[in-house]
Amino acid sequence: MTGNLAMRTLEWLLRRVVVGPPLRAYLRLRVEGAEHIPPTGPVIIASNHLSFVDSMVIPLAAGRKVGFLGKAEYLQGTGVSGWIGRLWFGEFGGMIPVDRSDARAAARSLELAEEHLAAGGAFGIYPEGTRSRDGLLHKGRTGVGRLALASGAPVIPCALEGTDKAQPIDARGLRPHRVTVRFAPPVDVAALEAQFVKARLLRAVTDEVMDAIAERSPQGRSDDYANRPDAA
Repeated sequence: MTGNLAMRTLEWLLRRVVVGPPLRAYLRLRVEGAEHIPPTGPVIIASNHLSFVDSMVIPLAAGRKVGFLGKAEYLQGTGVSGWIGRLWFGEFGGMIPVDRSDARAAARSLELAEEHLAAGGAFGIYPEGTRSRDGLLHKGRTGVGRLALASGAPVIPCALEGTDKAQPIDARGLRPHRVTVRFAPPVDVAALEAQFVKARLLRAVTDEVMDAIAERSPQGRSDDYANRPDAA
């Protein structure tokens, strides 16, 4: 058995047998709107962001592997721990590595997402840019609009509820708490293209995504961008 085939086999076992079903049961995962997720082909899933575990919950709810941008160092370890990291974050978590210490590599993050979509993959993005530390749904950054227009992939807004209770920020391990995932119908990007151009179009697509998330999330809204933990 080749290395790639072995990793894919282990990923399937993790998703379908070892981790997926127990995690769904432990979180009492409830999914609404799953019919909006195409079973194959490119799709952008744009979600609110409450917890580190969000990137594990979304693929379980979507029923397919979903790629997320993540720190390259998660996949660069050596020995057994490195192998486990690549299996867990790369194969099961669908992480697309980005070297954040390299400004040029980080700037290519949307290009990496486009390449993933062009290959027919599902890609997950958090328009807020970081986890919400105050519990509010913050103003979305326009990267999701850029990605939608560049790739032509459908954009499915996604609202997560309860992941911040299952794994609060800075907490280790999971706590038993019901998690609900609500998928919205795809954003009508073509209709927005008929009304707006350039920067206003990017903002319109992003705002449409955030409005759809807000309709399905109990979070209060903020007109401000979320602050990253390392922000001054």
